Amino acid sequence: MDRDEAKRLEKAKIAGPVHGIGLDNEDGHVRITKMDNFRLLGGSQETHEHMQEKAIKFNERLRKHEKRVTDLSVKQFVELAGEVGMIGQAPDKNESDSKNESE
Repeated sequence: MDRDEAKRLEKAKIAGPVHGIGLDNEDGHVRITKMDNFRLLGGSQETHEHMQEKAIKFNERLRKHEKRVTDLSVKQFVELAGEVGMIGQAPDKNESDSKNESE
């Protein structure tokens, strides 16, 4: 990332609310969660719960600083998302299945 792009991300604001979309639903159940700063749509039960947990942690951090997601710059959003584990890979189902089998 060059210096100009870094400056742009510091100034750019999140429009909010943030949308989380799960694409691994195979049971046909429609899952929708609406909460402060987030709208979560779809996913398997496991994926939707994972998104909910991350959104709750994110909101707890925002409340601690008395902010809303729309108060954050893109850079601040990315930093906070990283702190609560939103950025990165979701748990691998095959990994958790094999872990449960070995217990």
